[in-house]
Amino acid sequence: MPPFESGPDATGHFGPYGGRFVPETLIAALDELTAEYERARADESFRRELDQTLRDFAGRPTPLIEARRFAALAGCRVFLKREDLLHTGAHKINNTVGQCLLTRRMGKPRVIAETGAGQHGVATAAAAARFGLQCVVYMGAEDMRRQRLNVQRMELLGAEVRAVDAGSRTLKDAINEALRDWVTHVRDTHYVLGSVLGPHPFPRMVRDFHRVIGLEAREQFAAQVGGLPDLLVACVGGGSNAIGLFHAFLDETAVRKVGVEAGGEGLASGRHAARIPEHSIGVLHGTRTLVLQDERGMIRETHSVSAGLDYPALGPEHAWLADQGLASYASVTDAEALDAFEKLASLEGILPALESAHALAWVLREGKALGKECRVVVNLSGRGDKDVEEILRVRGKMS
Repeated sequence: MPPFESGPDATGHFGPYGGRFVPETLIAALDELTAEYERARADESFRRELDQTLRDFAGRPTPLIEARRFAALAGCRVFLKREDLLHTGAHKINNTVGQCLLTRRMGKPRVIAETGAGQHGVATAAAAARFGLQCVVYMGAEDMRRQRLNVQRMELLGAEVRAVDAGSRTLKDAINEALRDWVTHVRDTHYVLGSVLGPHPFPRMVRDFHRVIGLEAREQFAAQVGGLPDLLVACVGGGSNAIGLFHAFLDETAVRKVGVEAGGEGLASGRHAARIPEHSIGVLHGTRTLVLQDERGMIRETHSVSAGLDYPALGPEHAWLADQGLASYASVTDAEALDAFEKLASLEGILPALESAHALAWVLREGKALGKECRVVVNLSGRGDKDVEEILRVRGKMS
């Protein structure tokens, strides 16, 4: 199936969103990356190696399963796209394998990455080890506390993990430090950006590496159930797992797409990471998109129990999809996500990542209104092993 042409245009814009807002020193590197990516897309040997690595190293295709006991509680039919079963435990490996292959093509020996929940960092470290690349991962000190297991995994995979103590000590600050590193080491380093964010060509390139999620889900649903699902649901931080699921269905207007943002302690509290409700346009980390900012245009601190959703900007393609009515966006609170985590664990024997639990929580909240015949595909973007200690701490169950 040919890709749905939702952009970007030649300048990297999805309507008013996207583009490049970076220091002059990075323009040459972005031009080089854009050109190399275009050559790689047209290179059959690159596509063959990418597909083979995703199959033999990452574990694609991932299954689509019906979660009948969870569905009975939700009030609608629920199918889980099991990205949590991929090597390293999340969808992130799709993108890091692709970008590390590009790094090798460009002849650069070193990669850097940012990470929030740690899954992108682990996936980058694994792909870098696979292809013989040096790897440095920037991670906020608060996220390192919440995701200690993933810090240890990255180090065991040979990566150097650098703590970021600035600002809120979370994902936003880790991206700041990664960009500073790239500016000063641009000749020998590629920045493996982890979501559909940042300057062009990253939003398009990361989306393309994750399109496999939706392409598989569409084929699997047709074979197992018949026809098309009625609804797709995925959590949205930057938005890579959601755009990966949605994109193969964007030409099907009858299939609803819902992205679920982090509602934190509630929208009225101000302690959340939901960008859509405020619809405030700004520039952050090289792209123009919807951001959480104050009346002076300063980026606000965010909050989520999920480190991977704790970010103040939305991927520019998601902002465009929302404006065009091609996808809708909602939010759920920390408490709802924690409850959904426990429900999937006890009913289906699956520990979902706290990020994915936000999508599950929306289905629990809205499922009965959807109706028992509504067929919902939820992207289970990652597994929750990394979150167990934090969940026990938040729930007051630490021994």
